[in-house]
Order: sequence, then C-alpha cells, then structure tokens
Amino acid sequence: MTQGEIKLPFIRSHFRRTGLTKHYSKSYVYKKQKQLFFRYFYSMQKIARFMMSKKFLPVILVLTAASMFVAFQTQGKNDHDNPKSKYTRILRNVGVLLEQGHYSPKKIDDNFSREVLKKFVQDLDNDRNIFLQGDIEEFRKFDSKIDDEIHGSDLLSFYAINDVYLKRLNETAVLYKDILAKPFDFSKEENVILDREKLNNPKTEAERKEIWRKRLKYMTLGRYSDMLDDREKNKGKEDFKYKADSTLEREARDAVRKQIERYFTTKKTRETSDENFSTFVNSITGVMDPHSNYFAPIDKRSFDEGMKGSFFGIGAVLKEDDGKIKIGTLISGGPAWKGGELKVDDEIIKIAQANGEPVDVTGYSVTDAVKLIRGSEKGSEVKLTVRKMDGSVKVITILRDEIKLDDTFAKSAIINGDHKVGYIYLPEFYIDFANPNGAKCSEDVAREVQKLKAENVEGIIIDLRSNGGGSLPEVVKMAGLFIEDGPVCVVKGRGEDRPYQWKDKDKSVLYTGPLTVMVDEFSASASEIFAAAIQDYKRGIVIGSSSTFGKGTVQRTIPLNPESENPAFANRNTEDLGSVKLTLQKFYRINGGSTQIKGVTPDIVIPDRLEYLKFRERDDSYSLPWDEIGKADFKPWTSTISSDAVVKHGDAQISANPVFKKIRESVNWLDKYNDKEYSLNLAKYKEEQKQLKAKVKELDDLYKLSKEMNVKNTTADAELLSAAKDKLEKNNQWLKRVSNDIYIDETVKVMNNMINQSTTAKTN
Repeated sequence: MTQGEIKLPFIRSHFRRTGLTKHYSKSYVYKKQKQLFFRYFYSMQKIARFMMSKKFLPVILVLTAASMFVAFQTQGKNDHDNPKSKYTRILRNVGVLLEQGHYSPKKIDDNFSREVLKKFVQDLDNDRNIFLQGDIEEFRKFDSKIDDEIHGSDLLSFYAINDVYLKRLNETAVLYKDILAKPFDFSKEENVILDREKLNNPKTEAERKEIWRKRLKYMTLGRYSDMLDDREKNKGKEDFKYKADSTLEREARDAVRKQIERYFTTKKTRETSDENFSTFVNSITGVMDPHSNYFAPIDKRSFDEGMKGSFFGIGAVLKEDDGKIKIGTLISGGPAWKGGELKVDDEIIKIAQANGEPVDVTGYSVTDAVKLIRGSEKGSEVKLTVRKMDGSVKVITILRDEIKLDDTFAKSAIINGDHKVGYIYLPEFYIDFANPNGAKCSEDVAREVQKLKAENVEGIIIDLRSNGGGSLPEVVKMAGLFIEDGPVCVVKGRGEDRPYQWKDKDKSVLYTGPLTVMVDEFSASASEIFAAAIQDYKRGIVIGSSSTFGKGTVQRTIPLNPESENPAFANRNTEDLGSVKLTLQKFYRINGGSTQIKGVTPDIVIPDRLEYLKFRERDDSYSLPWDEIGKADFKPWTSTISSDAVVKHGDAQISANPVFKKIRESVNWLDKYNDKEYSLNLAKYKEEQKQLKAKVKELDDLYKLSKEMNVKNTTADAELLSAAKDKLEKNNQWLKRVSNDIYIDETVKVMNNMINQSTTAKTN
C-alpha cells in the first residue's frame, strides 16, 4: 500500500533547494532544514493546506527526509564533477534511502551483503539451470563486498556476476537444439524434478545439459501425449489423416523447439545489462523488505498508470502469436481505432518514439512492447512499423491519448433472490495522483452505493478478492462511507513514539444496512485495512480464505536523483536514475494488532483452492515481523444484527456443504501432487495426467453453481451500456462470472441471514 505520490512533491521540492553541504554540523543542518521547511511550507499555501489536512508526514519523517536529500545533493555534485557510472550513482543513492529512510533498516554489512548475493543469483537463475555450482562458489568472493559497494567502493560484483550469467545464458541457449534433434524414448523409466527448491545448481556442463534434457523431454512428453489423444479422438472423422507415433513425436519436439527458441530470444532481448542491474538493485531492496522496490524510469511510469487506472497510449490490445507481437483488439474510440490504419492481426516489427530511432521488437514480450508503445504525455507521437496481412510493411504514426482501464474501476450489480442484494467489485484502491480531478476509488464506490440504494437493495457485498491495495487516504475515505467518525487505522513511522491515527472525520454514513466484505489470500495492504476496520468496528462480516496476504507496511515512491523532478534544476542536463518505492511506515489495526505477516482472519472462513500455495507475506524470509501497539479509542457499530449468530450459522452452513468439503480434499491432494517427482514414462505420465485432469475438472465443476444466481445491472448502468455497445459484451461476461461464483453465492446466503435478523428486529 502506498500513501502515494501526491505527498511527495512537497518534501522533494523543499529539500532539494536547501543546498546544504557536508561542511556544516549535523545540528546546524537540521536547524536550517527545519527553518527552510516552514518558510517554503507557507510560500506554498494551497499545497500546504491540502497536505497538512491529511497529516501526511510526521515531523520525524520530515527530518529523516532532510538528511537523505542532503546526502543526495552532496553525492550528486561529486558525480557530476567526476561521473563514474549511472549504476554507481543509483547504487549509492539507493543505499542512502535504505539506511536513512527505511522504516526498519537492516544494517548494511557483510551479513546483508551475503543475503543480497544469494538473492541476486537466485533472481537471475530462478530455476537453477543456468549457473554452474563452480560459478556460485566463485561469486562467494563478493560475500563481504556488496555492502562496501553500496557505500561507495568500486562496483565490481554486479559486472562480474552479470558477465558470467550472460556467458552461461548463451551456452545454455544452444543446448536445446542438440537435445531436441534426437527422438526421445518414452518407454524408459526415469523421473524429473521440477521444484527448484529441491535442486542445486549443476556441478558440470554435462550435468546442466542433463537437467535441460529431462525438462525438455517432459515438455515434449506433454505435447506428444496430447497428440496421441487427439489422434484417437479424431479417428474416423472426415479429413482425418493418420500419423505414425514417430511422426507425432517429431512434431512434438519441433513445437517444443520453437517454444524454447522464443524463450531464449526473449531472454536475450530483455535481459540486457540495464535490466539485470535493475534485478541487482531489487535484490538489495528486497533483502531490506519485500515491498521496497527499485523502478527504472519506464517501470515507474507503469506503476503510476496502474495506480491511477489510466495511461497514455494508442488504444490497442497486443497479443503474442507464434513468437510474433500482433494487434489483438482495438478499443473503440481510441487513437488507433480512429486512425483506421492499424488492423487486428497486424504484426508489429518496430516501435519508435516520434523522430527517435526505431526499436526492433523481435523477441520482445508483449509486456515489454507495451512499455514502448505507451507514453507519458497526451498527444505524444509513436510510430509503429507493421507487417500487414498481405505481407506489405507500413509505418503508421499515431498520437497517444488517455486510455482508461475500466477493468480497474469499481462496479456494481444487483443479485436477486430471497432478498435484493447489492454487489460492489473493487479490484484496487486506485487514485490519480497527478490529477486532482482524476479517478478516486472512494468516490467511485460512493457512486455505486448510491446506485444500489436507488434500487432499494437490502444489503451490500463488497468484493476485495485479489485486491492488492493502493492508496491509504482512499481506503480511509471508503471506510468512512460505512462507519461514523473515528480511526480507521494507525500508522507508525521510523523512530516515532506516538503513532498517527488516520481517521474518518465525517459523522455522516452513506450506507447503514447489512454489510459483508469478501477477501482472499491475494487481498493485501489497503484491502486488509478496510476489512480489519469493518471487522473491528463490528460493522459487517468478513468472509474469505483462512487469511489475507499479510502486508502491513506503507510505501512512498522517491526519485533517486532529486533534481530530475524539480524545476529549480531545470537547466541541468540530468539523467533519470529511476525511483525507489520505499517502506517508510507500518500500519496497525485500531485494535492494536498489525496486519503484517498475520493478515486479517475472516469471521467466516471458506475453503479456497489456492490455500496450499506459499506466496503470502509470511512465506517470504525477508518480511518485517508482526508486532502490536496500544488499542485506539473507537466506538463499535451498534447493530440489531448478532454477528456471533451470523458467524455461527455461516460456519455451520459451510461445514455442512459437501462442495466445500470436496474442495478441501482436492486442495490437499493438489498440494501433495505438486510436491513430487514426475515420470518421463509415457504410460505413467498418462496415468498421472488422468488423475490430475480428473481432479482439476472436479474442482472446476465444484466452482460452478448448479443454478446460476439472477444478477443484473443497476438501472443507471443499464442505460449507460445501451449507448456503449463496445462495452456491453465485456459487461455481460462479468455478470456471467458473478452469477456463477460459489463464493459470492455463499456470501449471499450469509447476507440473507443478516437481512432476516435485521427485518425481525425492525418488526419487533
């Protein structure tokens, strides 16, 4: 969760203008920083009033930021006078931020260095099939060096490891050709291990080749088995042509060869020194904690786009087709659609920025191509070199415009059954930091609530499943729609004795009726704040998997070269070094407990098919620990609904439901299945796949309701959709998914119980 970019300019602009140097004493620097802070503060009255109304930064954090930016400016001068490398400057500035700004910094010493080395090697070679064991041992000479490099010594470790990695990658990239040139014997008894945690890096080149042989054989076996099944299924059909086993085996190898060829082409294209250096820096920030991240400039833009729910682009959806990047769909009303030159299935060959040099995107992933097509400004120019369906090549110039990501915005529907229930889906807590009039999830949710109230719904479900978080101020505002005034969460910064309470200060309540909140293991950060607040106030019932993700930290994005974003340095020829999303604070529930590690335990737990996967905060060894502080002063919601009775009834209902019992059994089976070696024998493979497919089909069937719920758009939305035919199909697909969701269905049953209780209380 981030408090957001909206809070940063104030700090940035002030501390970059101080000009203080290392020649002054620390006390003098702090004194002058504070003086200049308040002077500048009052010169920016409008901004100041806005910022302070949010109490966005405790004083201690301001002072911490002061020391950080003084260090930046001192280093910056030296770097400009005697530039070494961009990488060195990035590394030093990252070190300053981590040591002086991080909420709970680990000491950057030899132990830290060893962890960074281990993580960097793992991040480069996640499957442990590129590096040799001898490489890993050779890298240990950097065990105690990386911390020194962060503090300013010559950068040697990255270059040495990256050189070996690129060398080994090139070696590995030719192995598959030789392996896949010969037929596989699928009658042989042998197994393959796919879980990297059970593997060590190979000791020799021959051992590495053997690892790749088994993996490629497993991939080929899968395709070959499917081809055999298709042959059997299509036997006797018109135009059926029988192919011998040997032919199918060869075609399976050819298909895998093409797939691996594309894989290595993409890796070689993407994994440049710049990309791998970003991985190196993220290994450093990741050892500090999992949510402190380095963003190269282009990645920072992508992050901002995700937060605000819009971007500047051409309005085209790309797809990967046999290793080529093609136009999948065009968004109606978008620049590409209006231009009329770009068509579905056009292949993109090159991408250029205005008059810049075209970039050949052969081997690029769709994600990387998208980054090049999107821009930072409306009206900016992008040139696409495309190959048309007839084989002709054409350069198409398109001016970017704002494209809204409708799928990231809040939306609602009505579920008709025993009672009329409102349903609101919120995929993230978004806000457009750069635009005061831009999208804000709290305002959008408020509008959806108003729509539902106009339909006279008797209860509201808020679905935060897979909602990874977002803006802290927005979650506070959104909670305020459902509670009277009071604290929503408590935030504690580095070295602070008195945590700050984020409060809803508006006594009005938009919706006072029955409320449930849906969560799962992917609900994180801001989602956890909202769910926890609803739970602590006893405002509603939280329903979901055994716990939410467990992220209880707050981040802000800070530029690595302050002058790059400050008008005072506008005449400087500065290179953007990127930004760091830095953990600056920790947040707590109003009951005093942290959501860090533990997450939020729902009032009613529903078995989930992904429970066995280890991806929560508690599964990361670098996560910050759980702790607690004093309880905040708040008044629980007064309700005629007995939460205890609702929970007891809901638990009993789920326990008695044979569907959820089977889901539990299936999840346990999948957990054991994934923790095994896999056979490379055709007969055994087919038997294993038969069991797996049966179990997956069983799960898929379990997740489908025997009778769909009656789900409709609100009247307001239906009117809008009637005039937007391009959005109608996507809307209908969404309604279909909602109507068939067993978890929503179960939540509706809980809601019905709450409504019945509320109705009974009113009549009595």
